[in-house]
Amino acid sequence: MSVLLRSRVLRRLLTIPAVLLMLVLVVSTVPLWILVAVALSPLLPGRWRPLRFTWFALLWLGLEVGAITALGWLWLVHGAGRRLGSPAAVEAHYRLLERLLGWLSRSAKRLFSVRIGLENAVLPVREQPGLPGPRPLLVFSRHAGPGDSFLLVHELVTVYRRQPRIVLKDALQLDPVIDLLVNRLPSRFISPNPGREGSDVAAAVGRLAKGMDGDDALVLFPEGGNFTERRRQRSIAKLEASGWNVHAALARRMRHLVAPRPGGVLAALDAAPDADVVFVAHTGLEQLNSALDLWRGLPMDREVRARFWVVPASDVPAGHDARIEWLFDWWARMDTWIDRRQGHHD
Repeated sequence: MSVLLRSRVLRRLLTIPAVLLMLVLVVSTVPLWILVAVALSPLLPGRWRPLRFTWFALLWLGLEVGAITALGWLWLVHGAGRRLGSPAAVEAHYRLLERLLGWLSRSAKRLFSVRIGLENAVLPVREQPGLPGPRPLLVFSRHAGPGDSFLLVHELVTVYRRQPRIVLKDALQLDPVIDLLVNRLPSRFISPNPGREGSDVAAAVGRLAKGMDGDDALVLFPEGGNFTERRRQRSIAKLEASGWNVHAALARRMRHLVAPRPGGVLAALDAAPDADVVFVAHTGLEQLNSALDLWRGLPMDREVRARFWVVPASDVPAGHDARIEWLFDWWARMDTWIDRRQGHHD
């Protein structure tokens, strides 16, 4: 897999034909898949779970192929790739991203009975492409369960008309649409393995945040991965081993969040000193950490709650140590909000 992640040409020569071949195989056997799903649905827990999953998988595959076709067309109309970095090309790719996220969001809500509630989600809206916008945003969010990055980017693109700059794990490039689309936008794919080339996350985040304007919003998950109790305990142990005993004690009091890694946050703040900061907490996806959890947990029949806090650039403290303290204080505040929301639902 490491070879595929390093070689863009080899990766695309394998993943794109694989998706197209899958489409041919699935389309030729669609009636069989649906019949099997209908037959299994009454025998398994959950309301028509196999049929819902089958339908969503067919939709996902259709969107993958449609997006690959659209991306090929955009490559052609922008000078066979020569003008993909132009403002018009970037805007066109963000609009394609908006449509894809919109289709997926509407389908997921209907098929899986997902309801989304946003609290205090009041951010400055970019009024019109090409016109000066409000301040750039640095968005620091918790990471728990599948779909939180999807939810967040969807809100930024469709509601607030921002152009998100995204930090993603390099393995996601094995999805050809993510590979083609996100690599044409301001983004950074990083390796979670610190021993590999290109794994300096803080430096990558700093380069990505540099030069942002009022159209842009950088999205970062400072925890570095989905919440698990094992990851939470490991983060506390690392803090203690580094002599950060005060931060370790604060992290130990958090029940729902992994201690944030300050490197990327500090790099983003240094590179974009005029940006407002948005902290995002959410609850409702915590129990869906694996494919098996996802199968068991859907249809969800629940509400995903998210809360935004906006900190003006003028209120961000100066200095390395002060900013780390500030970040941990915000993480503790987010943990308290999650605890209250979950207690409310219980």
